[in-house]
Amino acid sequence: MSTEISFQFDILVRLVAAALVGAGLGLERELHGHQAGMRTHMLVALGSAIFTVLSIYGFSATPGMAAPDPTRISAQIVTGIGFLGAGAIIKYGTNIRGLTTAASLWVVASLGVAAGAGAYFLAATGTLIALLALWPLHILVGRLNLQGGQLIRLELELKKLDAFAGVSRVLLSHHVETVTVASEKAKVGHRMELELRLPNASATHSVLADLEALPGVEIRTVNAAEEA
Repeated sequence: MSTEISFQFDILVRLVAAALVGAGLGLERELHGHQAGMRTHMLVALGSAIFTVLSIYGFSATPGMAAPDPTRISAQIVTGIGFLGAGAIIKYGTNIRGLTTAASLWVVASLGVAAGAGAYFLAATGTLIALLALWPLHILVGRLNLQGGQLIRLELELKKLDAFAGVSRVLLSHHVETVTVASEKAKVGHRMELELRLPNASATHSVLADLEALPGVEIRTVNAAEEA
């Protein structure tokens, strides 16, 4: 009986460890406003761990037949997680977003497999390295400006749709790249949401000032945008 209790406790520890590593990565994604957050990552890691435990202990050998391969279920996790990751990748105009979240789901699945297999050091080390890649390295890249400019989201109200021609001229004169554009009919005129990449953060003030000076154009909101 003590052996059975010890075995069940070991399984519990593995599942809790998988849930914790998933929650750790998911919390980072959720803090940065991504759809696949803590719950999603936690469930992916937990599911991967359960499948791994089942592949190791869930199927006993049948006399006279080949022993079951414990890696078969785990191998399917690698394939299956690709479908979930693809759902996190969304194309906005010419810009593709969600690649980092898709990669984090892929990594968290591997961490769940590691925890389910009892490789706690591997799971913990992988979690720390993944968090380093998602958080401090993201900040460092932003500081070094390796992405090539300041990314902002801008919401405009246009009295007439042809007023966008003036907006385009202002953006072109300041060498601003238009990443995405969305437009919808409003009660009066049109509402537009733009994602823009400015040459640098200091250009923001002059761009907004020139846009506000345009007739028939009103700036509603300005927010910093994140990559991936």
